Amino acid sequence: MALLTFLGAIQQVTGSCYLIESRDGARVLLECGMRQGRREEDEGNRGPFAFDPLSLDAVVISHAHLDHTGLLPRLAAAGYRGPIFATDACCELMELMLLDSAHIQEKDAEWENKWRARKGKPAIKPLYTIEDAEQTLKLRRPLAYGECQEVAKGVQVTFHDAGHILGSAIVELQIQDHHLTRRLVFSGDLGNTCSPLMHEPAALDRADLVLLESTYGDRDHRPNGETLDELAQILQQAHKDGGNVLIPSFAVGRTQDLIYYLGRFYQEGRLPQQAVFLDSPMAIRANAIYSRYHEQFDITDPTVPKGKGRKRIEDWLPILRCTPNPEDSMAINRIKSGAIIIAGSGMCTGGRIVHHFKHNLWRNECHLVFPGFQARGTLGRAIVDGANTVKVLQQHITVKAKVHTLGGFSAHAGQSQLIDWVKHFDHHPELYLVHGELEKTQALQQALRERLNWIATIPDQGEQVAI
Repeated sequence: MALLTFLGAIQQVTGSCYLIESRDGARVLLECGMRQGRREEDEGNRGPFAFDPLSLDAVVISHAHLDHTGLLPRLAAAGYRGPIFATDACCELMELMLLDSAHIQEKDAEWENKWRARKGKPAIKPLYTIEDAEQTLKLRRPLAYGECQEVAKGVQVTFHDAGHILGSAIVELQIQDHHLTRRLVFSGDLGNTCSPLMHEPAALDRADLVLLESTYGDRDHRPNGETLDELAQILQQAHKDGGNVLIPSFAVGRTQDLIYYLGRFYQEGRLPQQAVFLDSPMAIRANAIYSRYHEQFDITDPTVPKGKGRKRIEDWLPILRCTPNPEDSMAINRIKSGAIIIAGSGMCTGGRIVHHFKHNLWRNECHLVFPGFQARGTLGRAIVDGANTVKVLQQHITVKAKVHTLGGFSAHAGQSQLIDWVKHFDHHPELYLVHGELEKTQALQQALRERLNWIATIPDQGEQVAI
């Protein structure tokens, strides 16, 4: 029988990776994600692969976020030259994200080697290089939603819209096992049905085995209207307090949603701030890709401009100022009040947001808004958990800003949405819960038992099962 090995995002959120092996010898890697968060996660990224990269026939990717794609350049550096299948929009976003990630890896290694040299310690190599990322991008093979493609002998893939970010996919793999066809479905990251831009996740009804994400397996998100009202109130209070609003945001997905919502506030007269800065070169480039694929949006809101303005993300918010170069970014820090600053990274593990923390986090009048999940071990999680001081750019900064968490903005499905999606399958498939911290997957496991009388398994790292 065909085999599935669980290699990543097992009892944790990041590092998505699964290996499928058919009886006929085909070997397909589903995802090749980077682990994010604690130092030991970085060490895991540098460790050897649990498989021989040269033995793979194909790689299949659900979407462009680094926790699903971030180790692809390491795979290429190890000699992999086979195809990497993803949706067309995902292939474009992968170029943006992998080249940026490689640049960060090189710069981080360069910076660390300077102090290592002063201490007499040996130099380190970057996790991967821009050259590795460029080699990876040559291997991309774009597929349209609904297109069935053989990716290895006896293994076919079809992508369905996951509604998470642009180009995100539910992955359906059909594996020929002699005269039988076995069907594995990986949810990928399922989108929140309240997403303002994306379609709802496609409903599938046939599978022998399902891998279901469980990032928010323990709870439902707040109603979208309540979250928007809270954001509007935060912006009003920040205006009264005379401080800036900092919003750490993922460049792909979350940022575009925020621009959409702030554009709605602007059209409705509910945006007191006079300037919104998008201080993320990656997000600015992502906006251009989103705009090129505007036909994939699901926008019915009458406040969004019609015609040409519907296509360009920046046209939704007339007071949006994009700051791609470092000089413009640094100039923002001369503004002490009245600005909304959207910057990466989303979990505050790097990027320009940490520089804005240095100038604003210690100020009582500042407001800090987290619009999404913060993984354990990240700076964002430390702040959300109530840290009084945090280390930012080698300095200890007191946290005096008012901190807000808006779970309703998540691009992930909540517990009830996950259950609603999986119950469409016409018989109870083997169900495995992945992409969630253990307590989240356990909560979802219990809810599935109570609501559907379905048994779900939480796999262990390295566990292997028959498909």
